[in-house]
Amino acid sequence: MLREALVLDIARLDRIRLTARPRTQMVVARGILVPNYRLAGVKTVIEGRENLPEEPVIYAMNHTDRYNYFPFQLSLYTRMHRFTATWVKGKYFENPGVATFMEKTNNLPAVSRGYIITRDLLAVLGRRPEDAEYAALRKAVDAVAAGQGDAAAVDAELRTQVPPALLTVPRDMLGRPFDPLAETYAEAVNGTFGRMMRRFVELHEEAFRVGLDVIIFPEGTRSKRLSRGRIGLAQVALRYRKTVVPVGCNGSDRIYPGSNPFAKRGEVTYRIGAPMRYEDMAEFHVPEPFVPFDARDEAKHRARFQGYVDRVMERIDPLLDPEYRMRGGTSGGVRGSHRFL
Repeated sequence: MLREALVLDIARLDRIRLTARPRTQMVVARGILVPNYRLAGVKTVIEGRENLPEEPVIYAMNHTDRYNYFPFQLSLYTRMHRFTATWVKGKYFENPGVATFMEKTNNLPAVSRGYIITRDLLAVLGRRPEDAEYAALRKAVDAVAAGQGDAAAVDAELRTQVPPALLTVPRDMLGRPFDPLAETYAEAVNGTFGRMMRRFVELHEEAFRVGLDVIIFPEGTRSKRLSRGRIGLAQVALRYRKTVVPVGCNGSDRIYPGSNPFAKRGEVTYRIGAPMRYEDMAEFHVPEPFVPFDARDEAKHRARFQGYVDRVMERIDPLLDPEYRMRGGTSGGVRGSHRFL
């Protein structure tokens, strides 16, 4: 039985504000992380500090465990007086205490169509999507988003694959009204996604404007070995012409082996690679204005976006110890609707 939870909705996204010197980050750093690391015997090593430009950058880091950015953030603050905003999954905004912590520590909730589909089905039917349901809904939503089919025809096919209530019951979809007489289910999901992503993109503008670095995990999920990156990083970097700094995290999974936010004894080594400036990535530049995370722009420029992030992953890989390096390009992370709950 799934517990009742808050959701990441439009109102919560609109409420997020970023600050140049996030007080809660400093309190957590000095009041929790420093004592924890001192008592547990955690050593953090930063190699390649000379590679960091003075201006705000995007850190592209492998994602071995739930908290592998904590020691890095602490080192940036205490050793270099830099602060960050970090991409996190929307599901971490579903607990009141955790959501408040996330908001006050400059985290950026990454929204996805999958999250909207999963949360909306749970609200309507009171259960998690079955694998076949999720696959059918995601296929329909993605097709309409990319302009690959008539919305009405896609909706008619979907009616044979999922419970009718999903397509016919008027409701609030994460803060956006859904009227089945005015639009199809797939159009509603994409409308909600578009509204939420506009705010997500605006938050990056806020971050860079106040001087924050941004941490992105290009793989999109946790995996001990580096796997192929997703194109979100490239879209933000190219849209804002930002420098990307590859970072290899080694050993954090041993001090954070599970969901406990208090570290165990061990050593974490971060290797900072050479900066990848916008000018250095000219072969991937998009020759026209584009909207980040818009399905049609993603389809049109996917080769450039994927090429960009593939280059970034190639730069991260040699910064990793052998046990974390890429092998086969696939991730061992969670798949399907389970990623969103």
